[in-house]
Amino acid sequence: MTTTTATGTREVPQAPAEVWRALAVLEPYCSVCDVSYVLDGGAGAPGIGTTFVCSPGRLEGSPAAGAPQGEIVEWEPTRLVATRLRLTPETWTTRIELAASEDGGTRVTMTITHEPTGGGRVVRRLQRGAMRRLVQRTVDAELAKVPAHVARVAG
Repeated sequence: MTTTTATGTREVPQAPAEVWRALAVLEPYCSVCDVSYVLDGGAGAPGIGTTFVCSPGRLEGSPAAGAPQGEIVEWEPTRLVATRLRLTPETWTTRIELAASEDGGTRVTMTITHEPTGGGRVVRRLQRGAMRRLVQRTVDAELAKVPAHVARVAG
């Protein structure tokens, strides 16, 4: 399979613990992304292996059949979280690393990987350039939302 990966970094003035709460802790509804999350019924705090379903908009009731399924695949509180989201024709993995910056803020590094799960090799080869641009635009757009995520948690 051909994977496409892009990385970007953004600094914010808030401390890593505050940024962690804003970016890594899945709440039932995220107004910044307009997405609802339903965590699996397991007891305890989220961590590696925690599964979830995500659905666009504010969810009223249960997610629709076929809603994207996700899983936390890396979890180091206040430093690193990675999720894998499975869609029908593809899998998206998002890795967020947090590090304290010299001025007391946080450096957020986001890496997104796209992996097609269908389609032929020729089709993937033809789409490679467009996919590279899409994945980079996705990283850039997600990093642009970081201040809004932090403000939502702080407010």
